[in-house]
Amino acid sequence: MKIGVIGGGAAGFFAAITAKERNPELEVIIYEKTPKLLSKVKISGGGRCNLTNGCKTIDELCSAYPRGGRQLKKGFMRFDNFNTIEWFESRGVPLVIQDDNCVFPQSQDSQSIVDCLLNEADKLGVIINRGKGVNSIAVVDDNNNPKLMIGFLDPKQKSEIFDKIIVTTGGSPQKKGLDWLEQCGHTIVEPVPSLFSFNVSDGALKKLMGVVVEECSVAIQGTKIKSTGALLITHWGASGPAILKLSSYGARLLYQNSYNFNININWINRVDNLSVLDYITKTINENPGKQLLSVRPYFLPQRLWIYLLERCELTPDKRWAELGKKSINRLVNILTNDSYHVKGKNTFSEEYVTCGGVSLNNIDFNTMESKVCKNLYFAGEVLDIDAITGGYNLQAAWTTAYIAGSSLCK
Repeated sequence: MKIGVIGGGAAGFFAAITAKERNPELEVIIYEKTPKLLSKVKISGGGRCNLTNGCKTIDELCSAYPRGGRQLKKGFMRFDNFNTIEWFESRGVPLVIQDDNCVFPQSQDSQSIVDCLLNEADKLGVIINRGKGVNSIAVVDDNNNPKLMIGFLDPKQKSEIFDKIIVTTGGSPQKKGLDWLEQCGHTIVEPVPSLFSFNVSDGALKKLMGVVVEECSVAIQGTKIKSTGALLITHWGASGPAILKLSSYGARLLYQNSYNFNININWINRVDNLSVLDYITKTINENPGKQLLSVRPYFLPQRLWIYLLERCELTPDKRWAELGKKSINRLVNILTNDSYHVKGKNTFSEEYVTCGGVSLNNIDFNTMESKVCKNLYFAGEVLDIDAITGGYNLQAAWTTAYIAGSSLCK
Protein backbone atom coordinates (compact mmCIF):
# COMPACT_ATOMS: atom_id res chain seq x y z
CA MET A 1 0.00 0.00 0.00
CA LYS A 2 1.33 3.41 -0.98
CA ILE A 3 0.70 6.33 1.37
CA GLY A 4 1.32 10.01 0.53
CA VAL A 5 1.84 12.57 3.28
CA ILE A 6 1.51 16.15 2.06
CA GLY A 7 3.51 18.45 4.34
CA GLY A 8 6.84 17.98 6.09
CA GLY A 9 6.01 19.57 9.42
CA ALA A 10 5.20 18.21 12.86
CA ALA A 11 1.91 16.52 11.89
CA GLY A 12 3.33 15.14 8.64
CA PHE A 13 6.31 13.47 10.26
CA PHE A 14 4.32 12.16 13.21
CA ALA A 15 1.65 10.68 10.93
CA ALA A 16 4.26 9.08 8.68
CA ILE A 17 6.22 7.62 11.61
CA THR A 18 3.04 6.30 13.27
CA ALA A 19 1.88 4.68 10.03
CA LYS A 20 5.23 2.93 9.49
CA GLU A 21 5.47 1.79 13.10
CA ARG A 22 2.00 0.26 12.88
CA ASN A 23 2.47 -1.14 9.36
CA PRO A 24 6.16 -1.54 8.41
CA GLU A 25 5.21 -2.88 4.96
CA LEU A 26 3.65 0.44 3.92
CA GLU A 27 5.43 2.68 1.44
CA VAL A 28 5.16 6.12 3.03
CA ILE A 29 6.30 9.23 1.18
CA ILE A 30 6.39 12.77 2.61
CA TYR A 31 6.14 15.69 0.18
CA GLU A 32 7.37 19.09 1.38
CA LYS A 33 7.13 22.06 -0.98
CA THR A 34 10.06 23.95 0.60
CA PRO A 35 13.70 22.86 1.00
CA LYS A 36 13.28 22.88 4.81
CA LEU A 37 11.74 20.16 6.95
CA LEU A 38 10.06 20.77 10.32
CA SER A 39 10.78 24.49 10.00
CA LYS A 40 8.00 25.57 12.36
CA VAL A 41 9.08 23.04 14.98
CA LYS A 42 12.59 24.48 14.72
CA ILE A 43 11.51 28.05 15.54
CA SER A 44 8.67 27.25 17.96
CA GLY A 45 9.00 28.38 21.54
CA GLY A 46 11.69 30.87 20.63
CA GLY A 47 13.86 28.06 19.29
CA ARG A 48 13.31 25.83 22.33
CA CYS A 49 10.14 24.05 21.10
CA ASN A 50 7.25 24.09 23.54
CA LEU A 51 6.05 20.70 22.31
CA THR A 52 3.11 20.14 24.67
CA ASN A 53 1.63 21.12 28.01
CA GLY A 54 1.75 19.37 31.37
CA CYS A 55 -1.86 20.04 32.38
CA LYS A 56 -3.30 17.15 34.38
CA THR A 57 -6.71 16.38 32.87
CA ILE A 58 -8.23 15.98 29.41
CA ASP A 59 -10.93 18.52 30.28
CA GLU A 60 -8.23 21.07 31.10
CA LEU A 61 -6.46 20.17 27.87
CA CYS A 62 -9.63 20.62 25.80
CA SER A 63 -10.36 24.01 27.38
CA ALA A 64 -7.21 25.42 25.74
CA TYR A 65 -8.78 25.17 22.26
CA PRO A 66 -11.18 27.99 21.30
CA ARG A 67 -11.87 25.92 18.18
CA GLY A 68 -11.68 22.12 18.12
CA GLY A 69 -11.58 21.26 21.82
CA ARG A 70 -14.87 19.33 21.79
CA GLN A 71 -13.89 17.25 18.75
CA LEU A 72 -10.41 16.56 20.12
CA LYS A 73 -11.69 15.11 23.39
CA LYS A 74 -12.01 11.56 22.04
CA GLY A 75 -8.66 11.92 20.35
CA PHE A 76 -6.96 12.92 23.59
CA MET A 77 -8.34 9.77 25.20
CA ARG A 78 -6.25 7.84 22.66
CA PHE A 79 -3.17 10.07 22.58
CA ASP A 80 -2.86 12.94 25.05
CA ASN A 81 -0.11 15.21 26.32
CA PHE A 82 1.39 12.55 28.59
CA ASN A 83 1.50 10.11 25.69
CA THR A 84 3.48 12.77 23.82
CA ILE A 85 5.90 13.15 26.72
CA GLU A 86 6.35 9.36 26.93
CA TRP A 87 6.79 9.10 23.13
CA PHE A 88 9.69 11.53 22.96
CA GLU A 89 11.38 10.44 26.20
CA SER A 90 11.23 6.78 25.14
CA ARG A 91 13.12 7.80 22.00
CA GLY A 92 15.96 9.47 23.85
CA VAL A 93 14.70 13.04 24.27
CA PRO A 94 14.44 13.96 27.99
CA LEU A 95 11.85 16.66 28.66
CA VAL A 96 11.19 19.17 31.43
CA ILE A 97 7.84 20.52 32.65
CA GLN A 98 8.12 24.16 33.75
CA ASP A 99 6.17 25.77 36.59
CA ASP A 100 3.74 27.16 34.00
CA ASN A 101 3.23 23.59 32.65
CA CYS A 102 4.97 24.33 29.34
CA VAL A 103 7.00 21.31 28.23
CA PHE A 104 10.42 21.71 26.57
CA PRO A 105 13.29 19.39 25.70
CA GLN A 106 15.83 19.30 28.52
CA SER A 107 18.40 20.59 26.05
CA GLN A 108 16.31 23.77 25.67
CA ASP A 109 16.96 23.40 21.95
CA SER A 110 14.25 22.58 19.40
CA GLN A 111 16.84 20.75 17.33
CA SER A 112 16.46 17.85 19.79
CA ILE A 113 12.86 17.41 18.65
CA VAL A 114 13.70 17.92 14.98
CA ASP A 115 16.53 15.37 15.13
CA CYS A 116 14.31 12.83 16.91
CA LEU A 117 11.62 13.01 14.22
CA LEU A 118 14.14 12.93 11.36
CA ASN A 119 15.97 9.96 12.88
CA GLU A 120 12.77 7.99 13.50
CA ALA A 121 11.57 8.60 9.95
CA ASP A 122 14.94 7.56 8.53
CA LYS A 123 15.11 4.44 10.71
CA LEU A 124 11.65 3.35 9.58
CA GLY A 125 12.32 3.98 5.91
CA VAL A 126 9.99 6.93 5.35
CA ILE A 127 10.77 8.48 1.95
CA ILE A 128 11.12 12.29 1.95
CA ASN A 129 10.76 14.48 -1.12
CA ARG A 130 11.57 18.17 -0.74
CA GLY A 131 10.72 20.88 -3.22
CA LYS A 132 7.52 19.12 -4.34
CA GLY A 133 4.48 21.24 -3.58
CA VAL A 134 1.05 19.70 -4.15
CA ASN A 135 -1.79 21.71 -5.73
CA SER A 136 -4.46 19.10 -6.50
CA ILE A 137 -5.97 15.82 -5.38
CA ALA A 138 -8.24 13.79 -7.68
CA VAL A 139 -10.06 10.46 -7.42
CA VAL A 140 -8.80 8.22 -10.21
CA ASP A 141 -10.66 4.99 -9.51
CA ASP A 142 -14.16 5.78 -8.26
CA ASN A 143 -15.24 2.51 -6.67
CA ASN A 144 -15.65 1.27 -3.12
CA ASN A 145 -11.94 1.77 -2.47
CA PRO A 146 -10.79 4.63 -4.71
CA LYS A 147 -7.20 5.60 -5.36
CA LEU A 148 -6.10 9.21 -5.22
CA MET A 149 -3.83 11.17 -7.54
CA ILE A 150 -1.86 14.23 -6.49
CA GLY A 151 -0.72 16.94 -8.89
CA PHE A 152 2.28 19.16 -8.22
CA LEU A 153 2.82 22.91 -8.40
CA ASP A 154 5.66 22.35 -10.84
CA PRO A 155 4.03 21.14 -14.08
CA LYS A 156 7.26 19.32 -14.94
CA GLN A 157 6.74 17.00 -11.98
CA LYS A 158 4.63 13.99 -12.93
CA SER A 159 1.42 13.28 -11.00
CA GLU A 160 1.48 10.30 -8.62
CA ILE A 161 -1.19 7.83 -7.48
CA PHE A 162 -1.67 6.64 -3.89
CA ASP A 163 -3.88 4.26 -2.00
CA LYS A 164 -4.33 6.82 0.78
CA ILE A 165 -3.21 10.37 1.45
CA ILE A 166 -2.76 12.38 4.65
CA VAL A 167 -2.87 16.18 4.29
CA THR A 168 -0.72 17.96 6.89
CA THR A 169 0.08 21.22 5.14
CA GLY A 170 -0.37 23.45 8.21
CA GLY A 171 -2.30 26.68 8.52
CA SER A 172 -2.82 28.88 5.50
CA PRO A 173 -2.87 32.67 5.92
CA GLN A 174 -5.40 32.97 3.08
CA LYS A 175 -8.39 30.94 1.94
CA LYS A 176 -7.08 30.67 -1.61
CA GLY A 177 -4.20 28.58 -0.25
CA LEU A 178 -6.78 25.88 0.49
CA ASP A 179 -8.68 26.09 -2.81
CA TRP A 180 -7.31 22.72 -3.90
CA LEU A 181 -8.96 21.10 -0.86
CA GLU A 182 -12.22 22.94 -1.46
CA GLN A 183 -12.21 21.53 -4.99
CA CYS A 184 -12.28 18.05 -3.41
CA GLY A 185 -15.60 18.93 -1.80
CA HIS A 186 -14.40 20.23 1.58
CA THR A 187 -15.83 23.27 3.31
CA ILE A 188 -13.12 25.79 4.11
CA VAL A 189 -13.60 28.05 7.13
CA GLU A 190 -11.93 31.32 6.18
CA PRO A 191 -8.52 31.51 7.86
CA VAL A 192 -7.83 34.54 10.03
CA PRO A 193 -4.82 35.23 12.30
CA SER A 194 -4.70 33.99 15.86
CA LEU A 195 -2.04 34.44 18.58
CA PHE A 196 -0.91 38.00 17.90
CA SER A 197 0.05 41.00 20.01
CA PHE A 198 -1.79 44.33 20.10
CA ASN A 199 -0.75 47.71 18.73
CA VAL A 200 -1.80 50.15 21.45
CA SER A 201 -2.30 53.82 20.65
CA ASP A 202 -1.10 55.15 24.04
CA GLY A 203 2.43 56.47 23.47
CA ALA A 204 3.17 56.82 27.20
CA LEU A 205 2.43 53.14 27.78
CA LYS A 206 4.80 52.08 25.01
CA LYS A 207 7.61 53.98 26.75
CA LEU A 208 7.41 51.25 29.41
CA MET A 209 8.64 48.64 26.92
CA GLY A 210 10.17 45.66 28.70
CA VAL A 211 7.94 45.90 31.78
CA VAL A 212 6.26 42.59 32.68
CA VAL A 213 3.21 42.21 34.90
CA GLU A 214 3.16 38.61 36.05
CA GLU A 215 -0.57 38.16 36.65
CA CYS A 216 -3.22 40.44 35.21
CA SER A 217 -6.47 40.02 33.31
CA VAL A 218 -7.42 41.59 29.98
CA ALA A 219 -10.87 41.84 28.39
CA ILE A 220 -12.23 43.00 25.03
CA GLN A 221 -14.62 45.84 25.77
CA GLY A 222 -18.27 45.13 25.04
CA THR A 223 -17.80 41.36 25.13
CA LYS A 224 -17.36 38.55 27.65
CA ILE A 225 -14.02 37.60 26.10
CA LYS A 226 -11.17 37.83 28.61
CA SER A 227 -7.96 36.11 29.58
CA THR A 228 -5.44 36.06 32.41
CA GLY A 229 -1.70 35.68 32.60
CA ALA A 230 1.50 37.65 32.23
CA LEU A 231 1.46 40.84 30.16
CA LEU A 232 4.53 42.29 28.45
CA ILE A 233 4.63 45.95 27.44
CA THR A 234 6.40 46.39 24.10
CA HIS A 235 7.47 49.27 21.89
CA TRP A 236 4.31 48.68 19.81
CA GLY A 237 1.88 48.03 22.65
CA ALA A 238 1.11 44.84 24.53
CA SER A 239 2.09 41.19 24.25
CA GLY A 240 2.71 38.22 26.55
CA PRO A 241 0.52 35.20 27.36
CA ALA A 242 -2.50 37.24 28.51
CA ILE A 243 -2.64 39.15 25.22
CA LEU A 244 -1.87 36.16 23.00
CA LYS A 245 -4.60 34.11 24.68
CA LEU A 246 -7.07 36.97 24.28
CA SER A 247 -6.23 37.22 20.58
CA SER A 248 -6.94 33.51 20.23
CA TYR A 249 -10.29 33.67 22.03
CA GLY A 250 -11.37 36.70 20.02
CA ALA A 251 -9.63 35.92 16.70
CA ARG A 252 -12.64 36.02 14.43
CA LEU A 253 -14.36 38.93 16.20
CA LEU A 254 -11.20 41.05 16.10
CA TYR A 255 -10.77 40.26 12.40
CA GLN A 256 -14.35 41.37 11.74
CA ASN A 257 -13.61 44.63 13.55
CA SER A 258 -10.46 45.23 11.46
CA TYR A 259 -8.38 45.06 14.65
CA ASN A 260 -9.84 48.35 15.88
CA PHE A 261 -11.20 47.86 19.41
CA ASN A 262 -10.77 48.69 23.10
CA ILE A 263 -9.42 46.56 25.91
CA ASN A 264 -9.73 46.77 29.68
CA ILE A 265 -6.68 45.78 31.72
CA ASN A 266 -6.98 44.67 35.33
CA TRP A 267 -3.34 45.14 36.32
CA ILE A 268 -3.70 43.25 39.60
CA ASN A 269 -6.18 40.53 38.52
CA ARG A 270 -8.55 41.26 41.40
CA VAL A 271 -12.26 41.10 40.57
CA ASP A 272 -13.59 42.45 43.87
CA ASN A 273 -13.18 46.23 43.88
CA LEU A 274 -14.26 46.42 47.54
CA SER A 275 -11.31 44.25 48.56
CA VAL A 276 -9.00 46.47 46.51
CA LEU A 277 -10.47 49.54 48.22
CA ASP A 278 -9.85 47.88 51.61
CA TYR A 279 -6.26 47.14 50.53
CA ILE A 280 -5.65 50.78 49.52
CA THR A 281 -7.25 52.02 52.75
CA LYS A 282 -5.04 49.69 54.78
CA THR A 283 -1.98 50.92 52.86
CA ILE A 284 -2.90 54.52 53.72
CA ASN A 285 -3.37 53.69 57.41
CA GLU A 286 -0.05 51.84 57.61
CA ASN A 287 1.99 54.33 55.55
CA PRO A 288 0.41 57.78 56.05
CA GLY A 289 3.64 59.77 55.82
CA LYS A 290 5.26 57.82 53.00
CA GLN A 291 5.32 58.93 49.40
CA LEU A 292 3.15 57.08 46.87
CA LEU A 293 6.33 56.13 44.99
CA SER A 294 7.79 54.23 47.95
CA VAL A 295 4.86 51.83 48.52
CA ARG A 296 3.77 49.89 45.44
CA PRO A 297 0.40 48.10 45.75
CA TYR A 298 0.47 44.41 44.87
CA PHE A 299 4.22 44.71 44.11
CA LEU A 300 3.59 46.32 40.72
CA PRO A 301 6.75 47.11 38.72
CA GLN A 302 7.97 50.58 39.72
CA ARG A 303 7.89 52.10 36.22
CA LEU A 304 4.31 50.91 35.75
CA TRP A 305 3.27 52.19 39.17
CA ILE A 306 4.60 55.69 38.38
CA TYR A 307 2.79 55.60 35.02
CA LEU A 308 -0.51 54.56 36.65
CA LEU A 309 -0.17 57.35 39.21
CA GLU A 310 0.21 59.82 36.37
CA ARG A 311 -2.96 58.43 34.76
CA CYS A 312 -4.69 59.17 38.07
CA GLU A 313 -3.22 62.70 38.01
CA LEU A 314 -1.21 61.93 41.14
CA THR A 315 2.44 62.86 41.65
CA PRO A 316 4.83 60.16 42.94
CA ASP A 317 6.00 62.42 45.81
CA LYS A 318 2.47 62.85 47.20
CA ARG A 319 1.91 61.33 50.66
CA TRP A 320 -0.51 58.45 51.10
CA ALA A 321 -2.39 60.35 53.85
CA GLU A 322 -3.04 63.18 51.37
CA LEU A 323 -5.23 61.04 49.10
CA GLY A 324 -8.85 62.12 49.05
CA LYS A 325 -11.85 59.92 48.32
CA LYS A 326 -11.92 60.81 44.60
CA SER A 327 -8.22 60.00 44.20
CA ILE A 328 -8.65 56.67 45.98
CA ASN A 329 -11.59 55.68 43.77
CA ARG A 330 -9.68 56.74 40.67
CA LEU A 331 -6.71 54.66 41.77
CA VAL A 332 -8.88 51.58 42.41
CA ASN A 333 -10.47 51.98 38.97
CA ILE A 334 -7.12 52.34 37.18
CA LEU A 335 -5.74 49.26 38.92
CA THR A 336 -8.75 47.10 38.06
CA ASN A 337 -10.29 48.58 34.91
CA ASP A 338 -7.72 50.52 32.89
CA SER A 339 -8.85 51.17 29.30
CA TYR A 340 -6.80 51.33 26.08
CA HIS A 341 -7.52 51.62 22.38
CA VAL A 342 -6.02 48.98 20.08
CA LYS A 343 -5.54 49.69 16.41
CA GLY A 344 -3.81 46.89 14.58
CA LYS A 345 -1.96 43.72 15.44
CA ASN A 346 1.58 42.43 15.35
CA THR A 347 1.80 38.86 14.06
CA PHE A 348 4.87 36.72 14.52
CA SER A 349 4.94 35.85 10.84
CA GLU A 350 7.22 32.82 11.09
CA GLU A 351 5.18 31.26 13.88
CA TYR A 352 1.71 32.29 12.68
CA VAL A 353 -1.28 30.32 13.86
CA THR A 354 -4.58 30.58 12.04
CA CYS A 355 -8.18 30.29 13.14
CA GLY A 356 -9.84 28.49 10.22
CA GLY A 357 -9.09 25.77 7.71
CA VAL A 358 -10.85 22.56 6.70
CA SER A 359 -14.20 22.41 8.48
CA LEU A 360 -14.34 19.91 11.32
CA ASN A 361 -17.79 18.86 10.06
CA ASN A 362 -15.99 17.24 7.10
CA ILE A 363 -13.82 15.01 9.33
CA ASP A 364 -14.45 11.72 11.12
CA PHE A 365 -12.48 12.26 14.35
CA ASN A 366 -12.35 8.54 15.05
CA THR A 367 -9.98 8.14 12.09
CA MET A 368 -9.26 11.69 10.82
CA GLU A 369 -10.60 10.54 7.43
CA SER A 370 -12.51 12.97 5.25
CA LYS A 371 -16.26 12.41 5.15
CA VAL A 372 -16.43 13.70 1.58
CA CYS A 373 -13.41 12.02 -0.02
CA LYS A 374 -12.68 8.42 0.89
CA ASN A 375 -9.06 7.48 1.71
CA LEU A 376 -8.12 11.12 2.31
CA TYR A 377 -7.04 12.01 5.86
CA PHE A 378 -6.15 15.23 7.67
CA ALA A 379 -3.97 16.20 10.62
CA GLY A 380 -2.58 19.36 12.20
CA GLU A 381 -3.23 23.04 11.61
CA VAL A 382 -4.75 22.59 8.15
CA LEU A 383 -7.90 21.80 10.15
CA ASP A 384 -10.06 24.44 11.82
CA ILE A 385 -8.34 23.76 15.15
CA ASP A 386 -6.26 26.24 17.10
CA ALA A 387 -5.27 26.83 20.69
CA ILE A 388 -3.86 29.34 23.13
CA THR A 389 -0.13 29.45 23.85
CA GLY A 390 1.51 26.78 25.97
CA GLY A 391 2.29 23.88 23.62
CA TYR A 392 -1.34 23.11 22.80
CA ASN A 393 -1.13 23.71 19.05
CA LEU A 394 1.67 21.17 18.67
CA GLN A 395 -0.25 18.74 20.89
CA ALA A 396 -3.20 18.93 18.48
CA ALA A 397 -0.77 18.10 15.67
CA TRP A 398 0.65 15.05 17.51
CA THR A 399 -2.83 13.76 18.43
CA THR A 400 -4.51 14.15 15.04
CA ALA A 401 -1.42 12.79 13.27
CA TYR A 402 -1.32 9.77 15.58
CA ILE A 403 -4.97 8.97 14.88
CA ALA A 404 -4.55 9.43 11.10
CA GLY A 405 -1.40 7.33 10.95
CA SER A 406 -2.96 4.61 13.10
CA SER A 407 -6.15 4.43 11.05
CA LEU A 408 -4.76 3.85 7.56
CA CYS A 409 -4.98 0.07 7.50
CA LYS A 410 -7.99 -0.53 9.70
